[in-house]
Amino acid sequence: MLQEYLLSANKVDRWNEDILVCKIQNVTPAIAANSYYFGNPEWANNYFLACHRDQEFINLWQAVIGNWQGKIVVDIGCGPGNVYASLKESCGEPRLLIGVDVSHGALKMAQTIGYTPILADAQNLPFISGFADIVIANACLHHCDDMAKVLAEAARLVCPGGLLITDHDPQRTAYQLRGLGLLLWQARLPIYRQFRRGGHSTNEEQYWSLATEVHHKPGDGVTPELYHEVLEPLGFKVNLYPHNHTVGAEVLKGNYGRSFWKCRLAQKLSGINPDLPEAALSLFCVATRKA
Repeated sequence: MLQEYLLSANKVDRWNEDILVCKIQNVTPAIAANSYYFGNPEWANNYFLACHRDQEFINLWQAVIGNWQGKIVVDIGCGPGNVYASLKESCGEPRLLIGVDVSHGALKMAQTIGYTPILADAQNLPFISGFADIVIANACLHHCDDMAKVLAEAARLVCPGGLLITDHDPQRTAYQLRGLGLLLWQARLPIYRQFRRGGHSTNEEQYWSLATEVHHKPGDGVTPELYHEVLEPLGFKVNLYPHNHTVGAEVLKGNYGRSFWKCRLAQKLSGINPDLPEAALSLFCVATRKA
């Protein structure tokens, strides 16, 4: 089934352990870091267990997806398979679930839970246009060099009437940290290591985890303009929901919740009002391609 959706054979390099490997023309530091970090079995498993598995995440995504039974789903930047692992009990069984990532190790993990894995650059996807019912890019854009290009590539795959869903990329206006607020934010890192939080259990793991997040830095991140400027000319209706990862499906009703105390304090010390939607940590994007 997969072959009929591949754009052309010249992008396919080889098969490796039942994973289709496509040529990456320019292995940037970001691509190398993501490949290395998520290719480490211990680190990938830490990420798999710690991230995007909470009930708030499940409630929000289920409310948007409903049921993907019998549909074609593409998960870009799938990592070890967090999205499907979280939603498979509530959203049914896709007809085809494609996982795209630059890490062979992460794709091997994703394969064990039901993904059809493809190693490819999210900025240059090897698929025909308009074949997928649902395209996902969760916690993906900020790991990529060119966020607009990845967003446009993801959108290209969506069929008329289909959905493009992105989430857990940092909202730029929430991270305009400076002065004492910036110092407080930076101080979180040794605390994370002390408590062996997922992604930060050792100095080395934390270094490479942070190296993957090329747009998760003070003054960087996604903006509403990014989504509107990229997606609307491609024929999408764009709905954006700022949120703090704390209120589940209530996000869709405009309740963006309260961020955790360390984030609120860092924002206050930076002159940011933490109770405004512009201070919400992420933008949840639900974009529908017009029929």
